[in-house]
Amino acid sequence: MTEIAKNTNFNKASKAKNDEFYTQLSDIERELKHYKKHFKDKVVYCNCDDPRVSNFFHFFSYNFEKLGLKKLIATCYKNKSMDLFSENNSEQAIYLVYEGDKNGNMVPDPAEIGIKELKGDGDFRSKECIELLKQADIVVTNPPFSLFREYVAQLLEYDKKFLIIGNGNSITYKEIFKNIQDNKIWLGVTKPQLFLIDNKEKFAKYCSDANKHVVEGKEYWAVNISVGTPTYWFTNLDMSKRHEDIILYKNYYGNEEEYPKYANYDAIEVGKVKDIPVDYEGEMGVPITFLDKYNPEQFVIIGSSITLGVPMSKFAEKGTYSAGGPRFYLDNGDGTFKRLYDRIVIKNKKVQK
Repeated sequence: MTEIAKNTNFNKASKAKNDEFYTQLSDIERELKHYKKHFKDKVVYCNCDDPRVSNFFHFFSYNFEKLGLKKLIATCYKNKSMDLFSENNSEQAIYLVYEGDKNGNMVPDPAEIGIKELKGDGDFRSKECIELLKQADIVVTNPPFSLFREYVAQLLEYDKKFLIIGNGNSITYKEIFKNIQDNKIWLGVTKPQLFLIDNKEKFAKYCSDANKHVVEGKEYWAVNISVGTPTYWFTNLDMSKRHEDIILYKNYYGNEEEYPKYANYDAIEVGKVKDIPVDYEGEMGVPITFLDKYNPEQFVIIGSSITLGVPMSKFAEKGTYSAGGPRFYLDNGDGTFKRLYDRIVIKNKKVQK
């Protein structure tokens, strides 16, 4: 199996959230090329993967010497079989350890990969998996989206470097956004949008001959699971993109009508990242896609509409605006107010007058 990496599912989460999707090797290769300098003499841990069918394990084992790795460890959840989409019905899991090529053929032969049994089911929260986590320098995997907050919290608790995949909605989680604001987490370079599924009946609307793949005689479908919400790499590994300024060319002064102020917060609305004015020194609300290009040397993140939005009930009569969680609103000029999508509030550190 070389074309698919497994996002190991957890039974409970899978049944509730359908978050069993598998990362393509091409997506791993496109992102990992931006972080080569971080891996020399490091222990890499893939703790949400079935290592025998995982493209994460495949990538790191086949690039072990090129990256200069010290050790590669991978665990999976409730699985001992070779089936990519296992039933996760084993109460005892395994983990694999690879410490590089021994016979000079530069290929990770089965005899060179240590297969060891775990006492438990391989849950990343289990005591024995945490002990493996403690050995690691960098964690790279695709964790279950439904457990993303808990998964990230554990990585930060143990002070690990990481590169993991998560849904764009994760950005709006209070815990995740706070870490982004504090520059403890940022977005990666690429956005993996196509993942593989095997259950055509369960995901019928996503499956067609046009997106079908056949691997080792089995059928899979590449699907876009984002449906309007991009999927991102989340990381705390530095890369060059993070230090590139967004090129700004528009001015606020002289074009004030293009940047209305919110009705329930003192900031201007900037509907598109490309329209961020170069000369505005105050707070600005921008779409979440801003984080794709965020350079902490150019901007500071003040908060978000979720954390800063003042309830509209303090400014307008009920019925003149759409109710809901905290958001920013714009005055329509006719006594009603327009509710906006989530916004991130920023200030420019390099204002040009």
